[in-house]
Amino acid sequence: MIEKSILKHGGLLALFAIVTTGLVSLTYLGTKTKIAVQIQQQRLALLNAVIPSDYYNNQLTTSCVTVTDPRLGGEQTVYLASLNGTPSAFAIETTATNGYSGDIDMIVGADVSGNVLGVRVLKHKETPGLGDKIDLSVSDWILSFNDKHYSSSVKNQWKVKKDQGQFDQFTGATITPRAVVGTVAQTMQWLSEQLTEKRTTFAASPHCGVNTNEQ
Repeated sequence: MIEKSILKHGGLLALFAIVTTGLVSLTYLGTKTKIAVQIQQQRLALLNAVIPSDYYNNQLTTSCVTVTDPRLGGEQTVYLASLNGTPSAFAIETTATNGYSGDIDMIVGADVSGNVLGVRVLKHKETPGLGDKIDLSVSDWILSFNDKHYSSSVKNQWKVKKDQGQFDQFTGATITPRAVVGTVAQTMQWLSEQLTEKRTTFAASPHCGVNTNEQ
């Protein structure tokens, strides 16, 4: 009787485990695609913040390449915007490695003529009330990059005013905006070189969007 009772309870536990595993699997399969879509929508919203939607009609979230350059802070993703098949703009992930409190991850949008379309800070550890003014949720300082042109003839203007440039620094905090301005300038210089020298960076097959098959 004891053995039968053990076998009975063991069978029930095994059945419960199978049913539970099945339900978890079904829930995962049902939500995986939704999660991937949400991630893609969030990414698109971010990209649209630095590249206006009327600049492109391609699938921007999946039209991207991975590049590596010290001026960008190492390995980064570049999104390629095109209008009717013609390249129109780029969204370049970049990192300021000389922030006051550590790395400052950003994304820079620019058109093919060297004009900045928008900049957003993705991640930072700057001091609240001082360096965190680079964050749009705290200050609109980051919008000062909009419509600014970068070329070799004006590169000396790409500094904070304390360094005889055109960008404001923060009261009591110069290191953070100096790092951001310098990195945006380096990113624009990098882009200018790719376009001027017609390098093969942007000819690579784009395949770095959200993968709904990821585990």
